[in-house]
Amino acid sequence: MSATLSQNMLLAVPLAPLVGAVVAGLFGKQVGRRGAHTVTILGVLIAFIISAMTLKAVAVDGARFNATVYEWMTLGALKMEIGFLVDGLTAMMMCVVTFVSLMVHIYTIGYMEEDPGYQRFFSYISLFTFSMLMLVMSNNMLQLFFGWEAVGLVSYLLIGFWFTRPSAVFANMKAFLVNRVGDFGFILGIGLLLAFGNTLNYSEIFAKAPELAKAVFPGTEWMLLTVACICLFIGAMGKSAQVPLHVWLPDSMEGPTPISALIHAATMVTAGIFMVARMSPLFELSDVALSFVLVIGAITALFMGFLGIIQNDIKRVVAYSTLSQLGYMTVALGASAYSVAVFHLMTHAFFKALLFLAAGSVIIGMHHDQDIRNMGGLRKYMPITWITSLLGSLALIGTPLFSGFYSKDSIIEAVHASHLPGAGFAYIAVIVGVFVTAFYSFRMYFLVFHGKENFRHKPFPVEDDEHGHHDDEHGHHEPHVPHESPWVVTAPLLLLAIPSVVIGFMTIQGMLYGGFFEDSIFINPEKHPAMEEMKNEFHGAVAMALHGLTSLPFWLALAGVVTAYVFYMVKPAIPAWIKSKFGFVYTLLENKYFFDWFNENVLSAGARLLGRGLWKGGDAAIIDGVLIDGSARAVGAFASVVRVVQTGYLYWYALVMILGVILLMTWQLWGPLMSAAGSLFSK
Repeated sequence: MSATLSQNMLLAVPLAPLVGAVVAGLFGKQVGRRGAHTVTILGVLIAFIISAMTLKAVAVDGARFNATVYEWMTLGALKMEIGFLVDGLTAMMMCVVTFVSLMVHIYTIGYMEEDPGYQRFFSYISLFTFSMLMLVMSNNMLQLFFGWEAVGLVSYLLIGFWFTRPSAVFANMKAFLVNRVGDFGFILGIGLLLAFGNTLNYSEIFAKAPELAKAVFPGTEWMLLTVACICLFIGAMGKSAQVPLHVWLPDSMEGPTPISALIHAATMVTAGIFMVARMSPLFELSDVALSFVLVIGAITALFMGFLGIIQNDIKRVVAYSTLSQLGYMTVALGASAYSVAVFHLMTHAFFKALLFLAAGSVIIGMHHDQDIRNMGGLRKYMPITWITSLLGSLALIGTPLFSGFYSKDSIIEAVHASHLPGAGFAYIAVIVGVFVTAFYSFRMYFLVFHGKENFRHKPFPVEDDEHGHHDDEHGHHEPHVPHESPWVVTAPLLLLAIPSVVIGFMTIQGMLYGGFFEDSIFINPEKHPAMEEMKNEFHGAVAMALHGLTSLPFWLALAGVVTAYVFYMVKPAIPAWIKSKFGFVYTLLENKYFFDWFNENVLSAGARLLGRGLWKGGDAAIIDGVLIDGSARAVGAFASVVRVVQTGYLYWYALVMILGVILLMTWQLWGPLMSAAGSLFSK
């Protein structure tokens, strides 16, 4: 590929998965199971190959693309169009989305092999890939919003994939409603930029950023950009599950495991991180907005990590880990280390997708029992799942030389170098989060792969739902000996394990300090010097790893692993004792800080009261009672008066006509008569 990117090749990236989704969705019965997974995998494979070629052209040849593909509508000077912006940030996201999606498509062949909705599932995940690619490749806010809403819609369909299960229906509705709250803020932010910038195109908005920075929000003393950026970030809070709009993500584990990896690890939940990084020219002009982002991210990183400590469902442990890591990315955004945030986005995509898919492999081997307390000793029965899970866990906790180390330690350094309000709290949060992450990650690892083989007697029996299982419709829940998963499950694990180990080491120099994002991300080094300070202290990936062995985060991570081993392998009575002594803390964590209770009993009740008031007072009383029924009554009253003179007798109509003529003549002559009389009296 030359230094100029081909528009037709770029069009093929999102359209290939879309074609696969249409074929599998509309013609699933005709093409069958094999045809459905073949056409969707082929579509995503084509998208990945072109994305990899694009990344090479961007990174090596300096190729760029920013042009309109299709002009949809023109309203005066405003153009609504479909267009692509391909630079370092876009090319990296394209490769991450398509590679993880490809692994999930292959994995799904084994995981969903007995499910009656096989073709429908492949159609959904391929449609999701199309939506996410449209989002990351957009060069304007209209297309960004289309992709944003499209991934939300498909996630709703995937979370509620098993729609006969009430918990799945509740979970997908919860995800949909919570994201609507965030999206309301998002569209307000877009509307503000459109109203004052008169354009939806990224380049044009960014060019007007200094001018917009001088504007004031009408009726207040607030900076317009501060309000717009906070509104945009509220959208990111919903999509990227930041406190308090995080409540949908843990419940979304009701969906099949492959979508947990695709949506909740690598793609959809990182859309908010990508969007803020893309809007860096705007966020850089508002320290208030950056501080808001920083504090929200710190709260999410720390307090969502605490919740992972008490989870017993293997997927929910990984889900709370995702919440915490999204908080880390958000903290980096708030510290103006946008490149570090998207670097962690990339490394996290690989090792978190690996952990989710490994959890799914464990669930298959356990015949769909997800309680980690019923596992133990799986290492010798599932060797590939074991080693890949270990590699993913080591990457997650930031072990030196693993991918997570380079991105996570860079976040900690960036926050430490930040001088924004809230940076001190954020630094404490991410440092404590290192210990917490290591503890809950290896608590899960030890309980699943080491210790007693609890699957033989299952101390915590599985609660059957209407399908007689906990994760799918296979119905296996009898005592059994675990087994390794088929190759279509283990092959993606091995392929994801490779970048989980090496991608950070290979790319940190170029992505953070080599100018890979130089025309994608904009930082004011005078106001926000964190990246400059880090660049001056960076002496290569090997030196960073060696220094990491002596740093505080490494020792905190090691302490977390050792503590988990002692608590759950050596002295399992300790956690029970802590629970008995600090029951109130356990209750707080078990109830997830009562966010769900507050939403269901306060916000929901308030919404019901407001809805009833609008229904009774607005709809019934004003709209129906006054506007509709009132206008009908007014017409009826007028008709009852008119009806009196409508007798049907000819002589009556003649009399009325004569009287009318007399009145008309009198009215016409009245003016001249009065003038003549006035003249007469004046004489």
